[in-house]
Amino acid sequence: MAAVQRLAFSNFNVSMTQTIESLFDEGIERYKAGEPPEDLIPVFKEVCDRAPKSSSAWTCLAWLYLLTEKPLKAYEAAQKAVKLNPQDPQARVNLALAMLDADKKGVRQQIELVQQIILVAAELREEIEQNIQDGLARKPGWQSLERVRAWLFE
Repeated sequence: MAAVQRLAFSNFNVSMTQTIESLFDEGIERYKAGEPPEDLIPVFKEVCDRAPKSSSAWTCLAWLYLLTEKPLKAYEAAQKAVKLNPQDPQARVNLALAMLDADKKGVRQQIELVQQIILVAAELREEIEQNIQDGLARKPGWQSLERVRAWLFE
């Protein structure tokens, strides 16, 4: 009986995970389709609530908060993302941006860590470059992002 309950519970967890993954994927597709960040924040908040150990979800939520001029919320989300996955350069870029926008200290350390990560992983460098271009297209004149781009790539 206990084995059947464990099996049923593990199947329930798998279906919950698939639902969370599909919600995450749907949010990404909606973002790529150009949906406003304000409309996507509730989607990624739900993913973070249901999967609080998903660094990717926290990274996305931080980015959306940055795009919508909410640096303190972005800072909190980016901190969680970095804590969950310290080697994710986008999480660290988001944290650096949130620090700049919220006038917090510690930006240089984040930039230096991103530089180290993208130095050894060309595909991550390309991804960061693409994300920066996307951010500047969605939020023209984003001074903090311009500064981060210069620090990382010039």
